[in-house]
Amino acid sequence: MDALTVPESRGEGWYLPLMAPNTKGPNFAWLDPSRLYCNSQALSDCVKDLLKPFRNDSIDLVVGIDAMGFILGSAAAITLGKGFLVIRKAGHLCVETQSQNYRDYTGEEKRMEVRVDVLRPGLRVLLVDQWIETGGTMTAAIKLVEKQGAAVVGVAAVAIENSEGGKWIKENYKYSHCIPKELQSQIDSKYLESFKTFSR
Repeated sequence: MDALTVPESRGEGWYLPLMAPNTKGPNFAWLDPSRLYCNSQALSDCVKDLLKPFRNDSIDLVVGIDAMGFILGSAAAITLGKGFLVIRKAGHLCVETQSQNYRDYTGEEKRMEVRVDVLRPGLRVLLVDQWIETGGTMTAAIKLVEKQGAAVVGVAAVAIENSEGGKWIKENYKYSHCIPKELQSQIDSKYLESFKTFSR
């Protein structure tokens, strides 16, 4: 599917075949979801799909995780008419922060941080990232938000894989993703059938 083409008929998850397969080998993620953001209708529909489960929830703030969560998170915040807070990789914020260690999808130990002058008890936040693979990054973000007393209303990502961490998030928090049930097994096996006909 051409990156900028909008089909006449747009069914559930129509934009998912826009995601590009990995062409660079095992040191990279197995796909690149960000190609769908190049298509304005795809980005708009993806954000709307992510927000549907939360339409009756009270949300004060959207929190996005460094770095790809910034794209969907800020788009979600604009759609909701709410503010947007970033959780950064450690060492990038020039203000007082609170930090949390985590292990990302590569298995590497890392640290994330958030400023301490925004989150507070009673604040209801929606956490957004691009993809939840092992769940390590999102779980750390949840801990960081809750440490400051804020409540996690929900978790949203293009996909949540059924890894141990992904299942834990689904069992313990309200969540949203863009993957139809019939495609979940493809997500979990890290190969989409649409890759067979993928064209640049």
